[in-house]
Amino acid sequence: MDAIDEAIIRCVVHNARATYAEIGTAAGLSASAAKRRLDRLVALGAIRGFTALIDPQALAWHTEAFVEVFCTGNPTPAELCQALKDIPEVVEACTVSGAADAVVHMLARDIPHLERAIQRVRATAPVQRTESAIVLSRLLNRPRV
Repeated sequence: MDAIDEAIIRCVVHNARATYAEIGTAAGLSASAAKRRLDRLVALGAIRGFTALIDPQALAWHTEAFVEVFCTGNPTPAELCQALKDIPEVVEACTVSGAADAVVHMLARDIPHLERAIQRVRATAPVQRTESAIVLSRLLNRPRV
């Protein structure tokens, strides 16, 4: 990975629909050279896909929470992923160091919807208990590089 690859990645993180000409301009390349470099980054797995970021407000999912998940036993990350992947309100999940086994980012329409979703998380096999923090306001939301 060199500075040109990093410029290409920054460009597509900022706008996944950027044209090859726009990517080339950002990286100091021609459009065809930018296409070749982008294709190589995809083939290598450095870029795993392109997606649309949806504003949860547009879906009327106004309630957001971070939920610490505490498990019984010692489930693997794959087992935790399997337990959480079919809960659509779970938009992100990470294993973490510390007392909790994982932290889950959840979105819901309102508090009753969130409560039902958290109950579904608690009902999964490895989960013993949860601790929730409801988001009051989002201060920063940057694209990830």
